[in-house]
Amino acid sequence: MDQPIQLTEDRIRELWSRTYNTDGKPDWSHLFPYYHPNIIFQDSIQRIEGFDDFQAICNRLTDRCKSLRMDIINLVKRDNIVMMDWVMTMSFKKFPDTPMYGATRLIFHEDGRIIEQRDYYDLWG
Repeated sequence: MDQPIQLTEDRIRELWSRTYNTDGKPDWSHLFPYYHPNIIFQDSIQRIEGFDDFQAICNRLTDRCKSLRMDIINLVKRDNIVMMDWVMTMSFKKFPDTPMYGATRLIFHEDGRIIEQRDYYDLWG
């Protein structure tokens, strides 16, 4: 990459709210260019290394959900780290809407792309 990518707090809010929408299937394709090829993703149940595996888990979630909505409650960016807390409401094909409360930490590589993403949520909550 020639120029480092600059993701501001406002741009992150805008991108993430477009990912999770109520106007049809969730879509991550506009976010993928912001992820580093060596992305490390971890949440309460899995740890994924590498962009291809990360893209695959995003696509699996898209296939399982009728819709997703993410409401970002707070978002703070300092240096190369973003922390945000959120409510994600998922709608599955055979179950009612289910809210999940959580937080995400993003760490940016020196080229500006996301190199680490850690999602924190209560799986049983």
